[in-house]
Amino acid sequence: MSGKFIVTGGAGFIGSNVIAALNARGIDDILVVDLLGSDEKWANLVGLRYADYWEVDDFRFHVRQDSLGEVDAVIHLGACSATTERNASFLADNNYRFTRELCEWCLHHNTRFVYASSAATYGDGALGYSDDLEKLPELKPLNMYGYSKHMFDLWANRMKLFDQIVGLKYFNVYGPREAHKGDMRSVVHKAWGQIKTTGVVKLFKSYRPEFKDGEQLRDFVHVQDAVAATLYFAETPGGGLFNIGTGQERSWVDLARAVFAALGREPKIEFIEMPENIRAKYQYSTQADVTNLRGAGYREKFTSLEEGVRAYVQWLEQHG
Repeated sequence: MSGKFIVTGGAGFIGSNVIAALNARGIDDILVVDLLGSDEKWANLVGLRYADYWEVDDFRFHVRQDSLGEVDAVIHLGACSATTERNASFLADNNYRFTRELCEWCLHHNTRFVYASSAATYGDGALGYSDDLEKLPELKPLNMYGYSKHMFDLWANRMKLFDQIVGLKYFNVYGPREAHKGDMRSVVHKAWGQIKTTGVVKLFKSYRPEFKDGEQLRDFVHVQDAVAATLYFAETPGGGLFNIGTGQERSWVDLARAVFAALGREPKIEFIEMPENIRAKYQYSTQADVTNLRGAGYREKFTSLEEGVRAYVQWLEQHG
């Protein structure tokens, strides 16, 4: 793997880990695109090697002016990822329209295009978690973030682009470089902080009788696994829309216990009321169907929850 890369969302969680992985391969001809704003996301770029940094508005201007020059691959991870964002017009423009503009530029220039979709497109999971394209029109996301991602998936499918581009539906990713995400950071990070300050992890109660408190299920993915899959598709010909998950669901209680174990402490878990504004749109179970991922030739093993949490907690103990 070599050449010039553009990584949008490059100062973000998955994006900065992608750049770190590219650097580890000896690649630093990278244009980083992001919106740094006033949070601590900038710190994710410290120590990384890249050719240039552009704010997203400047980058979008150059895309529209067709003045980016020669690029080998675009890894498009930049998006508003807040599931609680209420400005639907902003999400439609930022997550759908911008992605479409960049995709069309890549197709015109024969540039590899890999973009982040989301497991949020699956909604409550009633229709399952298959990434088969024929099932795509049936999906019903629960929030505008999920729908804004779904909008591009639908457009790309309608235009029959999934033989040329790759969309990745990341499930619950956790790991280093996510602290800037605030409430959107993983429960691993939140649990570590809670244990360090209070000795107790607080999890949401369940409001469905078939799930005990804390037994709601997720497919937890270590960020290094998400990065490995992303770079595999950046360098592998072909296209498609793929789930990026372990294919195994685990409970929030499992996760909390793994954090306690990594810290050498006995579990102490309390269950709290879920905010009313998210109860009706809460996913109780997510599990990636990885049949198509494996069918595309991706053979790497995913890190177990216990192993991944242990490694992440060790990193947090060193870096905070």
